[in-house]
Amino acid sequence: MIIVLFGQPNCGKSTLAKRLTEDRGYNIDGDELRRIFKNNDYSRQGRIKNLNRASDVAHYMHSISGEDIVLSLVYPFKEARHYLNDLTKDVKWIYLTYTEIRGREEFHLKDFEEPIDEQVLHLNTSELTINQCIDAIKVYIHEELPSESTK
Repeated sequence: MIIVLFGQPNCGKSTLAKRLTEDRGYNIDGDELRRIFKNNDYSRQGRIKNLNRASDVAHYMHSISGEDIVLSLVYPFKEARHYLNDLTKDVKWIYLTYTEIRGREEFHLKDFEEPIDEQVLHLNTSELTINQCIDAIKVYIHEELPSESTK
């Protein structure tokens, strides 16, 4: 499974990703990925290119290892989210938000496209502890849709 933690900078993506991958799986972090690929293009197209690259890497890693892959990136554009969904249906999206001042608000994207009409778990990290977020994520990623025979 590919688990995507996304939202504005400083919402808790990296913190939660590290906790989720303590026991198993891999984390692909947006900040780390930019350093590896030396991508400093923060335009819409530059961001989409970076996100699509992350999606490709995650899909590849998951398909050869069978391990869970956690992506912790902003994923501000529906286009980039749809790209990953088109690669695989084995994706769980977790949208993180917060309400208090954390010090990186100047890096927030003004054109962030909130996940409306998309299947996502929404967690406000201002209202929940790290452990509560992890518990909610674990429940969410283990939920299964009813099979055709049980509908």
